[in-house]
Amino acid sequence: MPFVLLIFVQMYTLKKSLGQHFLKDDAIIAKIMDALQHYPVERLLEVGPGAGALTSSLIKLPGVSFLAVELDKEKVEYLEKKYPELKGKIITASILDIQPPFTENFTLIGNFPYNISSQILFKVLDWKEQVPVVIGMFQKEVAERAASAPGSKAYGVLSALVQAYYDVTYLFEVPPEAFNPPPKVMSAVIRLTRRKTPLAVKSERAYWVLVKTAFNQRRKTLRNALKAQFEPAVLEEAMFSKRAEQLSIDEFAALTYRMK
Repeated sequence: MPFVLLIFVQMYTLKKSLGQHFLKDDAIIAKIMDALQHYPVERLLEVGPGAGALTSSLIKLPGVSFLAVELDKEKVEYLEKKYPELKGKIITASILDIQPPFTENFTLIGNFPYNISSQILFKVLDWKEQVPVVIGMFQKEVAERAASAPGSKAYGVLSALVQAYYDVTYLFEVPPEAFNPPPKVMSAVIRLTRRKTPLAVKSERAYWVLVKTAFNQRRKTLRNALKAQFEPAVLEEAMFSKRAEQLSIDEFAALTYRMK
């Protein structure tokens, strides 16, 4: 009987337009998997599985209902050929355009496309009632903004909005050589864990309006940036001599009750 050698050949192209930088470092993958398994996982959505470097470990997790969302049809075909068990488990779309793929709570994980990474975080906020934990790879700058504390240059709208609903942990950094092709920037992995105690605010809308308005003119004092939101007598208080980056999320939350 003749000997037949079957070789799986890589058959996909990298698309810069989709911000594709595929993780290839096994040590980094192991660290991400370790971070994921600190919390119970029953349902899992991977964003942007790409060539499947992380996916190959995720689909081995016992007792986990797994789905992935991938915009690139070529990568979907590649993944389904390489991992037949993924048939029917990949949503061919952008995460920004889909509804929650599970009816119950689920964990979100991914090497997020850098060109939409901030938008993905805002999508997480839309899904916050169903997503208790997120493990994400981001461009280092975005990861720092999500995790930064008041008083730092990175602290801004993204920080104050994400941290209103999640505790953000900056886990570790990832060098360009861990990817194919290497990006021109450093990357970092962060973990979002939904707050056990909701932030007390007048309303979610009031908090968002306040934070966005304050940081829209971050070089100005709050007294000048928030003239339309507060009565003149309130604006005379000492707190309004500060700038937006000096206020904690708790201070922003407290101010919502005093808005017009």
